[in-house]
Amino acid sequence: MQTRRTVIQSLLAGGLSACCMVSFAADFGTVDVQQGQAMARQGALLLDVREQSEYDAGHAPGSTLIPLGQLKNRLGEIGAHQNKPVVVICRSGNRSAQASGILAQQGFRNVHNVQGGMLAWEKAGLPVEKK
Repeated sequence: MQTRRTVIQSLLAGGLSACCMVSFAADFGTVDVQQGQAMARQGALLLDVREQSEYDAGHAPGSTLIPLGQLKNRLGEIGAHQNKPVVVICRSGNRSAQASGILAQQGFRNVHNVQGGMLAWEKAGLPVEKK
């Protein structure tokens, strides 16, 4: 699990000058679906940032839905997890990466984006609940 800061530090150590960097990204890790499921089983918050209709069509068991567009306004709902592991998932991993960045910028210290999202989750044969 490599953080963006580690990647940036590696680039800088490799000779990329700081003047060429647009900005430093907030820290969050990346996990595969098996790691994400294991973390959720161990008590991590599994946060789904898709839309309600996508969530209803199929989601990871035990996940909490807060659509990406509502995340900043609903941080209070997950504030108890600020110093605990949070695993973020979406359809493919793009929205969850954005959400992971938002959470890290807001002081969440242990955030992990699920690579491949629910597409990879389903492809791996992991359980899915539907409403």
